[in-house]
Amino acid sequence: MVSLDKVLAFTAMSLLVIAIPGPSVLFVIGRALAHGRRTALATVAGNILGSYLLVVAVAFGVGSLIERSATAFTAVKLAGAAYLVYLGVQAFRHRKDLKVSAMDAPGAPGAPGAPGAQESAGAQTRRGDVRTVVEGVVVGATNPKGIVFFAAVLPQFVDHSAGNVPWQMLLLGLVPIGIGMVTDTLWGLGAAAARGWFARSERRLSMVGGAGGVAMIGLGFTVATTGRAD
Repeated sequence: MVSLDKVLAFTAMSLLVIAIPGPSVLFVIGRALAHGRRTALATVAGNILGSYLLVVAVAFGVGSLIERSATAFTAVKLAGAAYLVYLGVQAFRHRKDLKVSAMDAPGAPGAPGAPGAQESAGAQTRRGDVRTVVEGVVVGATNPKGIVFFAAVLPQFVDHSAGNVPWQMLLLGLVPIGIGMVTDTLWGLGAAAARGWFARSERRLSMVGGAGGVAMIGLGFTVATTGRAD
């Protein structure tokens, strides 16, 4: 078992690290500005899953290998950066598709009241949510800040004499994951609320959607050009 003092010390360390917004937070904000609250929350869920995949990888040795290998670390970092740029470009390209009241013409295909509209809209929403979660998983799992933190910091709080080291890491990893879930959700809801004002005008909504895309593109280049702490 993990001792209470280890948990408290790791919690304090996690709070210090998470207090500084990293790629995941900025990604959530960008998605909230570009697509709204639902997408922001789905992105948070994906980020959390992706981040915990890093914990699992570290617990079983893969994460430490990536962190120690400059080539592997750079490859993962660039893959995540490229994906962020791709998502940002897509958001910017489709910024004019954002509408104040989408599909609101009575009787139009897919509009409220049209035959099969609710089933079609529900299926599209589910597909969109799943895709958004998957995108969040990719960004969370390739987050350089997460890789370094879980690979370099997490093992320091494990009590090797107590045994079951992988399980200790899996349990400790839930601490920053829980903190991140709360803070990322707050960031996403805050950005989505600000977006609500822009949503009163299609022109303003298009502008903020483009701004979200540009933010993700800039984040991608920042991640690509940021080196390791060592």
